[in-house]
Amino acid sequence: MSPKTFAFATVTVLTLAAAFPAQAQIWPFGRDRQAPPAEEPAATPPPAPVVPERRVASAEDRARAARLDPLSRAVFWAAEVSIAPEDVEAYLFLSQAQRELRRYAEAADSAQQALLIAPGDRRALMQVARAKIAEGQAFYAIAPLEQARALQPQDWEAISLLGVALDQVGRRDEAHQAWQEALVLSPDNPSILTNIALSMAAGGQTADAEALLRRAVALPGSTTQMRLNLALMIGLQGRTAEAEQILRRELPPEMVEQNLSWLRQTSTSAPPTSGRTWEALRGS
Repeated sequence: MSPKTFAFATVTVLTLAAAFPAQAQIWPFGRDRQAPPAEEPAATPPPAPVVPERRVASAEDRARAARLDPLSRAVFWAAEVSIAPEDVEAYLFLSQAQRELRRYAEAADSAQQALLIAPGDRRALMQVARAKIAEGQAFYAIAPLEQARALQPQDWEAISLLGVALDQVGRRDEAHQAWQEALVLSPDNPSILTNIALSMAAGGQTADAEALLRRAVALPGSTTQMRLNLALMIGLQGRTAEAEQILRRELPPEMVEQNLSWLRQTSTSAPPTSGRTWEALRGS
């Protein structure tokens, strides 16, 4: 070590030593060493709350849900699909409830979701078609209905609904061919007869529509909606009192008055618009 280097080292040591007071210069193991203050133990975080596992409803709960009103069913099945996003059946029931609530775009979306999970599922194809027809977008119901018919050629329901879609887009001849094909598969089916009658009414043939609806409501399996359609046909021909008798048997008083008010405002010579006619088909 050169003299200059040694001098620099000496100065450095002295400088460092001068920087600390004498009492602070305590050897690590000297008896005067003060123990550092004890550290407080870290606080233990509270345990995370236990979240119960969500499970799909039992078969019994699902059966009970079928008896609920449409809004309650929509809430129930929305919860089911959130728990089990791959549950095709849950999406189909959700779609049906949404359609009954007239939330047609949502109903179509739910049915489309079921199709994504189970491509080619006939039930999902039918639900898509029903939602599109109810939404007034029948053109987009034709392809899924043709696919459903190809899957089950003897299925009168898909063919009859195809007739509805074709009729709504103005392809009346094809619609009636579809309905005749459906009647071959299911003779005297009140649902098919009702579809034909409503098509006649949309074309101004209210008297013929009335006759066909009377035949439909007299058959086993006829529904309240079919009887209401008959009341509509009768009222459109100016026989409001006769229509009122049917309405009062089928509807609560406030709804009777709403329908009667509409009938009174409608000209007896004017056929119902196609929109009004297909309004009666919603939920079929």
